[in-house]
Amino acid sequence: MTADDGHRALPWDRPWFAANEVLAFVLELVAIGALAWWGFTAQEGAAASAALGIGTPAAAVALWGLFAAPRARFSLPLPGVLAVKALVLGGGAAAVYGTGHPVAAWVLAAVTAVNTGCAEYFRRRAEQ
Repeated sequence: MTADDGHRALPWDRPWFAANEVLAFVLELVAIGALAWWGFTAQEGAAASAALGIGTPAAAVALWGLFAAPRARFSLPLPGVLAVKALVLGGGAAAVYGTGHPVAAWVLAAVTAVNTGCAEYFRRRAEQ
């Protein structure tokens, strides 16, 4: 099964695959939101907090779009993609920790790690 653009089609007809992909997208949004939350609550002053609250998630979105998105501008090998994902998604968990919620941060980190591992495994398997 191939898509019109020459890429192999992903198995969206499998509910577990679709659910994992939806969870991956939700975790990406949570990470971006957490980075903004952390930035806006920083104790650096109003201007610095605004810059961090806007700049940190903007940088994460740009990094993700360039290197980790399904249709990223630059194609990296798997270790590079995983490094970008670890930086952005791990940064989201670190941001939750930085706002004073360590248990939520560890739960987010664990769910993100399992989800990312499963997603990459399923995607690589579907491409074979």
